[in-house]
This record gives sequence, C-alpha cells and structure tokens, in this order.
Amino acid sequence: MKTFKVISLQVVENDELREIDITDGLIINREDADRTWLIEVCIQKNLYDFFRDEQQKAEELEIQVVISHPDNDPAAFMTHIRCIKQMDEHISILFDGKLKKHRNEYAELLLDDLVQKGFSGESLVNEFRDKMKSKPRIPATAKSSI
Repeated sequence: MKTFKVISLQVVENDELREIDITDGLIINREDADRTWLIEVCIQKNLYDFFRDEQQKAEELEIQVVISHPDNDPAAFMTHIRCIKQMDEHISILFDGKLKKHRNEYAELLLDDLVQKGFSGESLVNEFRDKMKSKPRIPATAKSSI
C-alpha cells in the first residue's frame, strides 16, 4: 500500500465541481486486485447532511482529488462513502473507490473546455498555455467533442 496527502477535494455534481474545504486528508492506494483506493478527509461539520445524503444514494459519487502537491492534476474517482464519523469540530469521511481514468487526460479536457467556450486560433493557443500553467479545475466528466 502507498499513502499520500490529500491537498484538495471536489465533488462532481451535474458536471460541475463543488470545492470542499478540507482540514486534512489521506489517500491510500490499496494496490489490490480490484485497484481500489481509500480516501479519508476531515472537513467542517456543516457538510454532514450533504455527505450523509450522498452516502444513502445507491449510485456512486464522483470526486476529484489533488494528491501530494497543489500543482498536480486532479485524479477522478468513482466512490462510495464507507463511513462518516462526527468529531468535536469536524467530520471525517471515508471514501472507497476506483480511479476513473488510468491516464492523465487533463490537457484534453482543458482543450475541449476552451473550444466549448468559443476560443479558437491564436486566442485558443494563448488561453491553453495560460490555463496549463494555472491548472483550473475541470470536471473529469466533461465530454470531449474532439
């Protein structure tokens, strides 16, 4: 098993990203035959109802996690919430999931997003370069039309 620090967490809702402020977090690559990961984050208590409702749904919850360093591309996971623990000032959420995509497709997602926003030609190239440096969050569910 390999353990990494969680830098940020986003929940994908209707092809939009909801940024979740985390106090701390760990992600563990279980390196098992099913290629599963465990993700635990400590967050503010005011999100308890949201995550409890998500836990009770039958479908998987798509999340994106930035691991180890803020400049890293987010990794998309299809997860189930294994448990929610209430603590004094925070809640701890344990996700069990699998990587959604095994290779990094951030550049493709970014390019598709920019084209959908109407960029083309030289302005597309310039915007693409700027965004590759700043790495804005893009839902991994974005559909490629290219």
